Order: sequence, then C-alpha cells, then structure tokens
Amino acid sequence: MASRTGPPQIPSVVISDTSFFGHPRGLATLFFLEMWERFSYYGMRALLILFMTATVAQGGLGFADAKAGAIYGGYTASVFLLSLPGGWLADRVLGQRRAVLYGGILIAIGEFCLMSPGLTGFYSGLGLLILGTGLLKPNVSTIVGQIYSREDTRRDSGFSIFYMGINLGALLSPLICGWVGERISWRLGFGVAGLGMLAGIVQYLLGGKYLGEAGLHPVAPESEEEGRRQRRNVWIGAGGMVGAFALLAVLGATGAVQFTAEGISNWLGVVLVIASAAVFSWLLFGSGWTPVERKRSAAILVLFLASMIFWAAFEQAGSSLSLFADRNTDRTVFGFNFPASWFQFVQPFFVITLAPVFAWIWIRMGRTEPSSPAKFTLGLLLGGLAFLILVPAAAMTGHGVLVSSWWLTGTYFLQTLGELCLSPVGLSAMTKLAPARVGSLVMGVWFLSISIGDYLAGKAASVYDSMALPTLFGTVAGVSILAAVLLALVIRPTVRMMSGIK
Repeated sequence: MASRTGPPQIPSVVISDTSFFGHPRGLATLFFLEMWERFSYYGMRALLILFMTATVAQGGLGFADAKAGAIYGGYTASVFLLSLPGGWLADRVLGQRRAVLYGGILIAIGEFCLMSPGLTGFYSGLGLLILGTGLLKPNVSTIVGQIYSREDTRRDSGFSIFYMGINLGALLSPLICGWVGERISWRLGFGVAGLGMLAGIVQYLLGGKYLGEAGLHPVAPESEEEGRRQRRNVWIGAGGMVGAFALLAVLGATGAVQFTAEGISNWLGVVLVIASAAVFSWLLFGSGWTPVERKRSAAILVLFLASMIFWAAFEQAGSSLSLFADRNTDRTVFGFNFPASWFQFVQPFFVITLAPVFAWIWIRMGRTEPSSPAKFTLGLLLGGLAFLILVPAAAMTGHGVLVSSWWLTGTYFLQTLGELCLSPVGLSAMTKLAPARVGSLVMGVWFLSISIGDYLAGKAASVYDSMALPTLFGTVAGVSILAAVLLALVIRPTVRMMSGIK
C-alpha cells in the first residue's frame, strides 16, 4: 500500500546512480524522450499560426487573425488543460510509464493527420495532439522527480538538465520543420514533426530499463472500496466525455447551435477558470489532507498564479510575436531572407547555452540559494522587461518600418533568463510540494497554469490587427512587472507555507 505522507519508494540503485553526468542513467532516457516530443510540438507550433493565416493560394487555410488566434490559443491551452485528467489517469489507473507511451503514440498520429488535406484532418490532428500531450507532458516530468529521493540535492540540477532536452528539441524543430513548412510544404513540415515523435517513442521503449520502478505502477488504493470507486469514476468520466462530444456533434450537425472558433475559445476560458477553482478548492478544503499538505497546496496556488501570468507573456512567441516576426521585422541577413518561424529557435538556443550556468549557480550558492518564490519573482520581472523593450520597436512599425531582428532577439534573451528562473524551478517545486498520492495530478496543475497562459497568448494574437502594437506590448509588460512586485511582497509567507521544502 502506498504511503499517504511520502513518495513511492524508489530503488536505491536508481537514486545512487551517477552515470549520466552525475545523475541517474534514467534521466538520459527521459531527456531524449522529451527532446523528441518537444521537437514535434515546437516544430508544429512554429508553423501553426502562419499556416492558418497564409492564403489558400499559398497553401494555407486563409483564416483571419481573430479566428487563427482563437484556434491557436484554444489548441495550446487544451494541450496543457488535459494534463489534469492525464495526470489523474496515470496516478490512479495507468501508471506514468504507460501514460507516456500512449500519449506519444497519439501525438505521432495527430501530426500525420495534419498532413491530410481539408479541415477534417486538420481539426482531427489537433484533437489527437491535445489528447496525446495531455497524457505525456505531466507524467514524464513526474517520472523525472521519482528517479531522485526527495532529499537528493541533485533534483533541481537534474530538472535543469532535463529542461535542456526540452529546448534542444525546440532549437532544432523550427529550423527543420519551419524551413520545410514555409519553403516547401506546410503539410510536409507537420509530417517531419511526426517523425520526430516516432523517434522519441522508439528511444523511450529501448531505454525504459534504466528507469527502475519509477512510474511503473499507479498509486495503490487505500482500500478495496476505494479501488472500486476509482474504477467507477474512470468509466463515468470517460462516458461523460464521449457523451458530451457526441451531443456537441449532433447539435452542430443539425444547426441547432452555431459553433465558431471565437465562441469555442470564449467557452474554453470559462472551463479554465472553473477547472482551476475546482482543483484548488479540493486541495485546500477537501477532506483527507494533512495540515502540512494544505499549507503546501496554498504555496502551490501562489506559484500557480505567478506561472500563469509569466506564460501569458512568454507563450506569445508562437502567437503575437510570430506575427510580429512575419509582418513587422526585417529578416534579411547578408541578402538571405530567413523564414519567420526561425525566430523560434532563438529562445531554446539561449536556454541550451545558459541552462548549465543556472544549474551550476543554484548548486554553487548552496544555503544562500534563493527560494522558489524569489526565483519566480525574478522570472516575472524579466518577462515584463522583455515586452517593455518591444514598445518603441512596435511604435516604429506604425510608420511602415520593418524593425531590426535584434529587437526580437533582445526580447527572447530576457524571456529566456526569466524562463530559467521559473520553469525548471516550478517543475521541481511541484514534485516536492505535491502530496505523494496525487503527484501527477499536481504536475497537471502546473501545466494548467501554462494552459491559461497559452489561452491568453492566443487572445493577444487575436487582437494583433485591431489593437495598437505599443498598447498591446505595453499592457503585457505592465501586468508582468506588477505581478512581480506583488509576489515579492509575499515571498516570506509563501516560503513558510512550503513547510520545510526548499
């Protein structure tokens, strides 16, 4: 029976292993799986809004900015929203290892669906990508946390190395998929992204032996009655989802309800708010939690809100900033006009360059290392400054000027500094603060914050052609900096709520 107060016991051979740059060998398996999954995700994302807004004559879908932004935000938000049920299924039914495998398979199929002509293949592909990523993303990160003991000082450093895998895939995919998509065929670019996910699945299957027992089994129910209740909830939940989708399909087919991308996007915003409120109400006020678990859940809520605001700015790399690169930026270097999607390799380049530096800094600082809330504060501040420097550049474009690519490069540099202060630290904090029996679910909560950020980033793109760019970028900067100031004021109370977790 699983402990209600501690994490599942991991074999010592995994914890003490140092064969991968001083870390367990299983980290390499997860590193390369995440690299290929992110190759697939960011390769597709680099093309998505450009493909939707390109004219039919150019091989695109010819969508208006408002519709394309709504779909982009809805897709990227749903990818992370489904991390909640994906984490729950892994905790209670599948185990993290199988959830990751099934998710990878669905992602690969979804990418290949995007290659087919017509809107049916396009929307079906997006749906499969949403389901697959919802299964894979929270659970691979949870497995990373399980290959270390909770007291292992290598954990934050390990997550920084793991984060390099994310960004290595994100570095390569815009260069390869972006070039193929923009210069040869949009749909062939999606196919290349699908091949990347297949490579990740093969590597994961071959390297699974190095993971020991980590993520292999779901959490054992406390009693036989609880086990029956869990199985019943799975069937009820699955039946409810199928029934809801069937009802929506019938209503749409009969014309009883008119579905639009913008309308669906608005409803998704309501779902995100309700899901967030429901999860935190359960974690804070539900029965069965110890006082320490409730305090740590309150700390998770503070980090959740900060993360949500940070990603609302950061994830505009694939939405409003992608349109800025395409329409308002001079992309000619030594006579060569490079694809707009290539800008999305800049952030991962900086991450790969700087992530080892940050990992070394955190270890080197020892007891003086800043707390997680302090790191989040710095991340928010840097994210706000990143948009602040774009305000004068945006003002220049109002006179028909294509601005230098150095403006976006500077923005991405500051965003990356903020990302390294917040994202790997957040992943690590969730694995330490989460009650053991809902570890993957709480990782899903972390991705829910990214989901809301992605949704807001899509909303920013939807007003790209209707709002003055200096106003848009200035608003993003102001909100981020204000959030940094407010978080700075509650660093100490938040640290106390973490109840000894560093």
